[in-house]
Amino acid sequence: MSQELAVVVGATGAFGNAIVDRLAAAGLGVVAVARTAASLAALQARHPGLIACAADIAADDAIEAIRAALTGPVRMVVHGPGVAVAGGILTAPTESMVDAVNIKVGGMLRLVRAVDGRLRRGSRLVAIGGHYGFEPTAYAAAAGVANSALANVMRQLSLAYGERGVTAHLIAPGPADTERLRRVAADRAKLRGVTVEVVLDEMKAESSIRAFTTPGQVAWAVAMLLDPEADALTGSALMLDSGRRRGLP
Repeated sequence: MSQELAVVVGATGAFGNAIVDRLAAAGLGVVAVARTAASLAALQARHPGLIACAADIAADDAIEAIRAALTGPVRMVVHGPGVAVAGGILTAPTESMVDAVNIKVGGMLRLVRAVDGRLRRGSRLVAIGGHYGFEPTAYAAAAGVANSALANVMRQLSLAYGERGVTAHLIAPGPADTERLRRVAADRAKLRGVTVEVVLDEMKAESSIRAFTTPGQVAWAVAMLLDPEADALTGSALMLDSGRRRGLP
């Protein structure tokens, strides 16, 4: 019998690396998807059995590229590419909104269509969104719009796949302690004439526990969804925002 697979889009990012490590440790074969084969080299060195798939999830060509890389049943897909932080709603270029929705929503649909024939009862469709989809911010309009749309898509997928016993889940982290976040903080600090530490402290203060989410915490949530008890979570969002959300529900 072929080994069950996890397909991870955005595998070379901070979240992706942690997720690949966790799913490989759970005994799944990993198909790691990123834009270039070169960017996947470090992952392959760490996980010699990993299947590298060079594909741009923003284009329809990715459907066949991912489909061709599959060697067995798909237990889980994880869609976690990042989008640019393009500014607030009054200043963000309109194309940044279109690009973000294409990557987040279009990318998830391309991924699902690539693996559809390999899904089994108990398979998981997982998207990494972001809490800005639920709690808009003044400086990340594109991410907010795209992640809000993604939440709707995951609910629709939970309905469409429910009869097949396939569940759909959204994980919504808050700002994560990554190099990417620190670059964003550096840009904001430069504009305001303050230190990076001041900006980072302000961002931490938005959390009830004064903390960023970590890639390891996101990877833990992804792996938890492999448990059979996670069937009951289908269509819902797991808020890993370290207490940033203020609204109800």
